[in-house]
Amino acid sequence: EVQLVESGGGSVQAGGSLRLSCSASGFNFDDSDMGWYRQAPGRECELVAMIYSDGAAYYEDSVKGRFAISRDNAHNTVYLAMNSLKPEDTAVYYCATDPSSDCTEATDWGQGTQVTVSS
Repeated sequence: EVQLVESGGGSVQAGGSLRLSCSASGFNFDDSDMGWYRQAPGRECELVAMIYSDGAAYYEDSVKGRFAISRDNAHNTVYLAMNSLKPEDTAVYYCATDPSSDCTEATDWGQGTQVTVSS
């Protein structure tokens, strides 16, 4: 059974930082592409960043230069370091397997972790 467990969310002021973690189990993590999505009230699901099995990364334009995705295959964990946070980054953040720009195409999802950025 695939399990994805996110942690690290919280409340910060604008300009602050958070580091999200997603612990994965139940599948071959080393060979899997992983992604971070976010969902804010009244907004569509958005692919924030993804990391391929070879370590290459993709970022959504609004987070380029502020967020960094990384993976630790030894511990089956994917991270999202978020710096210079803005109020518009407020959302529930999810990690997922087989990420795509189309949220419906991701295969497995974690339960999500809330990120709240105040101005």
